[in-house]
Amino acid sequence: MFSSVGRNVLFITTKNVSYLRNRQEIGLLEQQSDKVEIIGFDFKSYPARLLAVYFSLLFKNMRVFDTVFIGFSPQLILPFWGWKFRKQNIIIDFFISTYDTFVFDRKKFTKNSLCGRLLKNLDCKTIRKADLVIADTNCHGQYFVKEFGLSEEKLRVLYLQADTDIYYPRKQIKPQRMEGKYVVLYFGSALPLQGVPVILEAIELMKHDKEIYFIMIGPIDGKFQKPFGKNIEYHEWLPQEELAEYISYSDLCLAGHFNAEIDKAKRTIPGKAYIYRAMDKPIILGDNPANKELYKNEDEGIYYVEMGSPKALVDRIIEIKESAW
Repeated sequence: MFSSVGRNVLFITTKNVSYLRNRQEIGLLEQQSDKVEIIGFDFKSYPARLLAVYFSLLFKNMRVFDTVFIGFSPQLILPFWGWKFRKQNIIIDFFISTYDTFVFDRKKFTKNSLCGRLLKNLDCKTIRKADLVIADTNCHGQYFVKEFGLSEEKLRVLYLQADTDIYYPRKQIKPQRMEGKYVVLYFGSALPLQGVPVILEAIELMKHDKEIYFIMIGPIDGKFQKPFGKNIEYHEWLPQEELAEYISYSDLCLAGHFNAEIDKAKRTIPGKAYIYRAMDKPIILGDNPANKELYKNEDEGIYYVEMGSPKALVDRIIEIKESAW
């Protein structure tokens, strides 16, 4: 995968080292290299992690490394520490664009504002300094080519993987409250591109359906108006092992993304899709090019729905339930 990886690699991340994408990349690097040293920390505070990474870099002897791999958020490392990596081959995981995230996804700034222009410049500068750029989908990579001038020759695609030590197929007896019900599950961090309001509107339309039971997992309180009913339950968040148990109870899982207004939702595959499929669950995906890079309409357990339409989601859920029952 990483054809230009040398024998001795320094892996840098500002995200928790246990973060799935970090573990995936470290594992691949360890397969291809003699030695992988990691600069990364598991503090809860992101600023604390970032400062610890900076402090470690300040005193790091780079002579022993021929490759630097920057995982999560290379924009916070490479533009400021590139002087230290002048003799190393530099690989970055451009998993998230700061410009796209804060301007178009979360709409914190406009694209022509000072902050918007600075963020775009930061993304462009980061890409220019890298020898190889990893994207999570072809669609996302092509966006980086068009928007930030990324060279096609420098682009590689690495799809996410689920942690199969936690997420694997299993047979579970449903809890009593779910017995005889068709269980539909969604989990997520409620980011705008995920389209949680679309799901909640669909649940509102179906809350009196006695055959369907909905499980919603994620930080929804205070952000959205929630429908309530006897066949709906909410969980703020769950440890991964417990999340896997709830997924095992489900008959159908909602992956998305469902927001039709944010272009990034059409360029990325939701991480939960990999988890659901690792557990061999049927899934509903947003109908977009990124999802179709990996998941085909004709594949068993793969279903698509029009993005942004609660009614289309309702119709799809009912159709899948009736064909399964």
